Amino acid sequence: MSRSQWQKSSFSAANNECVEVRAIDGLIELRESDEGETILRTTRTTFATLLHGLKAGEFDHHA
Repeated sequence: MSRSQWQKSSFSAANNECVEVRAIDGLIELRESDEGETILRTTRTTFATLLHGLKAGEFDHHA
């Protein structure tokens, strides 16, 4: 199993409370930097769909 480095947004700076991501074995893994033992794994297609929805504001809550 190949291992790649965890990456976080450049907007996070030195903050340790951020989401980290890495590609591994054809999948995408996500974790919270301060809760590293919990890892979510998904396909590249599903991750791309999530990113598209986030950028489009699909998950914004309006009161």
